[in-house]
Amino acid sequence: MLLVFILPTMAFSQEKSSISGQVSDENGQTIPGANVIIQGTSKAVSTDADGKYTFLNLSAGSYTILVTNIGYKSTQKNVSVKEGENLTVDFRIEAESQSLKEVVVTGSSSPRSKLESSIAITTMGAKAIEDRAPISTAAILQTIPGFVVETSGGEVGNNLFARGIPSAGAYEYVQIQEDGLPVFEDGALQFANADNWYRLDETVSKMEAVRGGSASIFASNAPGGIINFISKTGQNDFQGRAKLTVGDYGLFRTDLNLSGALVQDKLFFNVGGFYRVDDGIRKTGFTANKGGQVKMNLTYKFDDGGYLRLNYKKLDDRNTFYLPIPLKSNNGKVEGIDGFDPNYGTLTSANFSHLSVPQYGGGTFNADLEDGVHPVVDAIGAEFKKKVSEKVTLKNAFRSTKIDLNYNAIFSTGGPWSQTAYATDVQGLAPADTGNLSYTYVDNDAALNANSLIMRADHWYIHKQMENFANNLSFGFDLKPVNLTVGYYYSNWKSNQYWNWSNYLVDVTDNPRLVNVNNTATGISHTWNGIERITWLERDAQTKGKLNDVYVDAEIQATDKLTFNVGLRYDKNQYSGYRDNARFFAENLGVLDNNTADDAVTTIQGNPYTYWKYDVSEISYTGAGNYKFNDNMASYLRYSHGFRSPIEESFYDNANDLSKLENTFVNQLELGYKYANSFLSVNANLFHMNLKNVAFTDILADGSSENKFADVNNLGLEVETNVKYKMTRLNFNFTVQNPEYDNFTGTNADGSTFDYNGNAARRIPKFFCAVRPEVDITKRLTAYVQYSYFDKKYTNQDNKQVLPAFKEVGAGLNYKVNNLRFALDGSNLFNEIGLTEGNPRQTTSSASDVFLARPILGRAFRFSVAINF
Repeated sequence: MLLVFILPTMAFSQEKSSISGQVSDENGQTIPGANVIIQGTSKAVSTDADGKYTFLNLSAGSYTILVTNIGYKSTQKNVSVKEGENLTVDFRIEAESQSLKEVVVTGSSSPRSKLESSIAITTMGAKAIEDRAPISTAAILQTIPGFVVETSGGEVGNNLFARGIPSAGAYEYVQIQEDGLPVFEDGALQFANADNWYRLDETVSKMEAVRGGSASIFASNAPGGIINFISKTGQNDFQGRAKLTVGDYGLFRTDLNLSGALVQDKLFFNVGGFYRVDDGIRKTGFTANKGGQVKMNLTYKFDDGGYLRLNYKKLDDRNTFYLPIPLKSNNGKVEGIDGFDPNYGTLTSANFSHLSVPQYGGGTFNADLEDGVHPVVDAIGAEFKKKVSEKVTLKNAFRSTKIDLNYNAIFSTGGPWSQTAYATDVQGLAPADTGNLSYTYVDNDAALNANSLIMRADHWYIHKQMENFANNLSFGFDLKPVNLTVGYYYSNWKSNQYWNWSNYLVDVTDNPRLVNVNNTATGISHTWNGIERITWLERDAQTKGKLNDVYVDAEIQATDKLTFNVGLRYDKNQYSGYRDNARFFAENLGVLDNNTADDAVTTIQGNPYTYWKYDVSEISYTGAGNYKFNDNMASYLRYSHGFRSPIEESFYDNANDLSKLENTFVNQLELGYKYANSFLSVNANLFHMNLKNVAFTDILADGSSENKFADVNNLGLEVETNVKYKMTRLNFNFTVQNPEYDNFTGTNADGSTFDYNGNAARRIPKFFCAVRPEVDITKRLTAYVQYSYFDKKYTNQDNKQVLPAFKEVGAGLNYKVNNLRFALDGSNLFNEIGLTEGNPRQTTSSASDVFLARPILGRAFRFSVAINF
């Protein structure tokens, strides 16, 4: 009886066939992670660590197998397999300098090849990202022409300026996405830069970055571009990758990613993440970075090529955020001052890591500097794609995100001063009385050296509780020669925030200590345990957003060579919230006798709140034509109109009169050219941008906002070039531009007037570039050098403080043997003091030749070993 069941099963299994093989390059090197697809079916796998792939349980018949991988020409073979046959089919694929056949999904209604896309887009796969050895998410964005990216803040809190658009920082005009949805709807909330919520690790499959163009059609408030990080998903074969990284700054990091099938051809999983701890490149005296994340997804594939995917992410990480430090200029050359290392020093110090100050109404406020920028992120979502009919495809994706952020950082808001200058400029003493002030260290009561500089180093504490639900629903209509997409995007988000800022007085060294100041003539103290101003700024506010947006995008295949694209988006957005009515510097706590540290406390207690609402109804649109000369060359012309709503600080500052606010409008005209063969690829984009009502909202040293508006015009050229010849490769990209202010005149708070028309946009160089040569010394050993150059730029709109041009050089080696990869990477090898920003909060004292600016991080080395299994 048992045989009745066993024999048919055995017979059935013998009828099934398989196809397996290996994928390698023209030099015979196996290629892990290549995509192998049986066309016309849902069967797709990735090659393992040895470049091998397998398809099981195939019926006898003819198949077309396609192999694709970023940086290689796509290759396909037609094969026939007999009943019960185990067929071996190997592939050797040829490398391209940069494949224009690569399919991209960002900034487009349907997947299209680069050659057919009328957008400026940069892509980078997992291997290329690893080869770049980025120290942060922002660092990998420096590979994108047109984007000025500041990475001097450390792992988080960095800034991106798209195509010459000036801003207060963060990611104000660019949306950072994860699998096509924003990591948080607004990437420019105060102290909540989008890179706070996103970390690179082994779960990343690919990065796609669109500049300008169609970005305003596929994302809200993102006329500068979209950066989309695409996650790995599972395949039939079980695959894993583990990586260990150590560094000369106490770095220990471990990464892991696992993927495979729970049900062959149907149900797949991917799970991975990282854990990292290090002391920081700039030395704080405590553990600067500690934490990690876990990401996972589960995918069920339908027979028609559609899928249902569930995903989840948990991020719990804390990072030290670095800000401007004191420096000096020696005949135009930036140098460190005595006792302060410009490459490794920071005002953030273990000597004052715990803040405890009395509060208005009683009690104390406590904060921990060692907690740093500490987000806890929980995000869960799903994607669904299904054919409704032969002509209609339904797609829907949603994500629910909750974030709890504790933010602690040291901001410089005054000085540096000589002790004499502090007495006269800050305490208002007559020159003859400056000797009445005594300066002593808090920890041992020893007197400061008379030549020691002092300055204000503020502990800024911010607690933000944030949540966001985003949903993108679209219908795709295959109406050849037109592909039409109609979509509806909904998002609601909320950000509650509380601030409490106190001011330390410290000596100017790279391991600063708290300083007490006493007037020996009057017996009055100007500090309390080194705290000069207790809670000089307090804030309690909320901002909410609700977006109801519809969009239409059409790709029109006019001829085999000519493609048109038109898009339209209507944003119907509502913003609301409340703000405190803080009494700035108004209260004397009265708890410190003969001490001025508690004389000017800001408090929100007992005050009514101001509630506000702001509606936005705007249309964004774009039109483009792409002409394909041949399979290697294409060109496009595009015009786009988009906008950016006011940012959070603008709402707070103008809550009593929102009529002062206006949306920022961005108009762009682009001419693009693309060419690629097996030796050379060139992507060039000539653009003109006209911006109306660009907002400037930096928070100044007195707690107020800059709150100014201007227009900006910019003409620029972005070029990305890749060359491959035998065992050598060269990547070269550069941007040249000229962003200038227009309609930028007015009156300052002190009554003086200003005229900034024609001035260069602040913090944006007119020229920057990156050159990266690589050489395969042997088949297994590769070396590279990374050279970056940034032209001079200006700290502020007045163009008075110049940040000099600088260069940065990195280099590394990687060695591959079987399924192991060893790598040594070094950054800023020559310890360049490259300034990315000055101090936008306050200019330095006129009595001191020292100025404040934020340099790039000092030289660092990392060694890693990774294994594929």
